[in-house]
Amino acid sequence: MNKKNTVLIVDDQEAMRDALRGMLGNQGYELAFANNGQEAIKLAAQLLPDIILLDVMMPDMNGFEVCQHLRADPVLAKVPIVIITALNDQESRLRGIEVGADDFISKPYNIIELRARVRTITNLNRYQRLLNEQIKFKWMFENTNEAYLILNDSIQITFINAKARLYLNLSTDASINNNFMELIAKYYHQLHEPSKNLLPIDLKTTKFPRYIVRSDTETALPFWLKIDLMEISETSEEKYLVHLCDVTDTISIARKNWTFSGQINHKLRTPLSPIVNGSDFLLNNYSDITPNKLEQFLKMINSGATRLCEQIEKILYYTEISNNGEATQERCTITKLLLTITIVEELLKVESLFVSKPDEIETFDNFYIPISCEAIEVILTELFANAQKFHPTGTPTINVDIKVESDSVCIQIRDNGIQLSPEQLSNVWIPYYQADKYFTGEVKGMGLGLSMVGTLVLEVGGTCQAYNCTQEAGIVIELTLPLKERDFEIMDIDEYSD
Repeated sequence: MNKKNTVLIVDDQEAMRDALRGMLGNQGYELAFANNGQEAIKLAAQLLPDIILLDVMMPDMNGFEVCQHLRADPVLAKVPIVIITALNDQESRLRGIEVGADDFISKPYNIIELRARVRTITNLNRYQRLLNEQIKFKWMFENTNEAYLILNDSIQITFINAKARLYLNLSTDASINNNFMELIAKYYHQLHEPSKNLLPIDLKTTKFPRYIVRSDTETALPFWLKIDLMEISETSEEKYLVHLCDVTDTISIARKNWTFSGQINHKLRTPLSPIVNGSDFLLNNYSDITPNKLEQFLKMINSGATRLCEQIEKILYYTEISNNGEATQERCTITKLLLTITIVEELLKVESLFVSKPDEIETFDNFYIPISCEAIEVILTELFANAQKFHPTGTPTINVDIKVESDSVCIQIRDNGIQLSPEQLSNVWIPYYQADKYFTGEVKGMGLGLSMVGTLVLEVGGTCQAYNCTQEAGIVIELTLPLKERDFEIMDIDEYSD
């Protein structure tokens, strides 16, 4: 933005070059010199000057021929050329116009006139270049499939292309004089701090990229955007360039991989244990084992194999409905939430689990949480497993407190393990592909899982918080999920079992 204008001076006489250097050298220009036509053409191609001061009377190739050659070059054709000549007759000026000269200055120079001509032409040329760049910029961003917008110093939109209008729910004829953060807060939740609104935010100190989600509905899947921001100038009118990128598929695939990995890790390891241990015992002791003992071990192996088949079927079913991209799966009631807690407790063999629940739980079964029972199981498995993993002895006491409001249910999971630093707490929801920047060691593993928990909760319009316990060691994960009145039949509770 602060680049000096370049002036190329072409004259075969050193004295005339020195005279022009004296007149223009202290005027804020970058000066370049050529002493013949061939050198002028070569330098012009290298420098792309803002103006060329071209002497006519030169040997071998005169100024008219140089001008004609430059005008034939598509790159140099629009560079302003001022012909300097001692000839003041009409014929010379007509010849200069014919070959494409923009202006004429006669020798001897009037220093005030020379400076004024050069300043006017370079300013006009600079303005024209900026205008052409603006036209190209606008065309490019209007026709790209990416979403871009420009914000001023007050975070108001000054430019927005068609794709960004679509993402921000602005019609083609709608005014763009909106506060960007207010606009996305109207339609989206953010992943970095799921418990907080997007406002207020200081764009100079906020870490980018940021991730926001438009929650799912009965007819639409969740929609994720990544926000990248770059400060493009110090002016108040065009301060920031914002890029909105659809990362729905990226986050969906990451969540499915994480969910599938978690399902295999926890659901398959338990039934595999009796199969492996029982068959190993039989192989090593088959000659000494009694019929009763053989029957006992075969029953244990059969029970493990049966349970393993059931778990594999559940995983395959969950994978199938996830891949089908259904906006809605089996919805979870408060009763099913309590059942899922018990399932996860048994799956992970949690030794000390205490659940505080509302009285008259059956009165809430006319309402549902707009999240699948499978997703609730994945979330609770992650949180309970974290409590075990980061407890000093691996045997935490976990307290689950469920509070039901008129339009939401709050689930608090509290353990008595480690506590996190303020920085770690503020970054536990960072997406998995950014987590390496903020987590090291074992806490990194917690961050990766919690970011996926955050995506599941935000996608249904919920919020998440993580904070340290105040009275003892340990942390609290607080999930607030919307509660809606049932308008369809939910599967009978007996159909959802471990």
